[in-house]
Amino acid sequence: MRAAALQFDVRRGATRDNLAHVERGLRLAAERGVELLVLPEMWPSGFPGPNADLRGLTGADDAAWSRLRELSLELGLAVCGSGFGAAQPERPANRSRLFERGVELASYDKVHLFTPTAETESFTAGDSLPTVVELRGARIATLTCYDLRFPELTRPLFNAGVEVLCVSAQWPSTRAAHWRALVQGVAVQNQCFVVACNRTGRDVIGRRELVLDFPGNSLIASPHGECLAQARPEDLLVVADLELEEARELRRRVCVERDRRPELYARWTRGELP
Repeated sequence: MRAAALQFDVRRGATRDNLAHVERGLRLAAERGVELLVLPEMWPSGFPGPNADLRGLTGADDAAWSRLRELSLELGLAVCGSGFGAAQPERPANRSRLFERGVELASYDKVHLFTPTAETESFTAGDSLPTVVELRGARIATLTCYDLRFPELTRPLFNAGVEVLCVSAQWPSTRAAHWRALVQGVAVQNQCFVVACNRTGRDVIGRRELVLDFPGNSLIASPHGECLAQARPEDLLVVADLELEEARELRRRVCVERDRRPELYARWTRGELP
């Protein structure tokens, strides 16, 4: 499977401009034979600022998602990213969606909201695991940014046989080392490929209006933790071929699943320590 991350400077509230970047990138990816493409977190309109019209932004995102679905069908691509989900009574979700040739295969509402930028004031947290779906011969699931820090979320995906994890992010330069370490660590721990897309540029993020720089550094990691490809800040696409049998062979040779001891983990989670 040829996979890619499409990184760009996500402009707050500029849905039309962001969509134009995405359309250009999708067409370029299709020309390069990409089958699976990952977009940044909140790719249609960015994170909302103070006093944002959340319902209005959600409506604008809906139109962008509709166009993305059309492009997925037209170009024969599987594509995922996150943006505003359906409006809740108070706040929308940060929703990841996965399209395959115009069909929505899965959606996932970000479970772990990043409190330093006050995401909890703009979003409703999800409470369900990402869905692992069959796509072009691979078992695939999506995560969103901060989720990378929580092994409690990724381990059930490993148990479900995930082979490719797609991560959409807005991860700042101040923690760029964490980004790379976590992407490669999640790949090793879960014996899967990770296709991780991070945005570029500078923005004022969230209701606390933090000024953050974003390095891009989108990368694709193998189940052995190798960096198969990594983008420079000026790159639009980072592309790599995923040899899916590599993940399957590793699981046969290093049988982590067989050697797990879930009866102990359940006790420890309940606080029943030795």
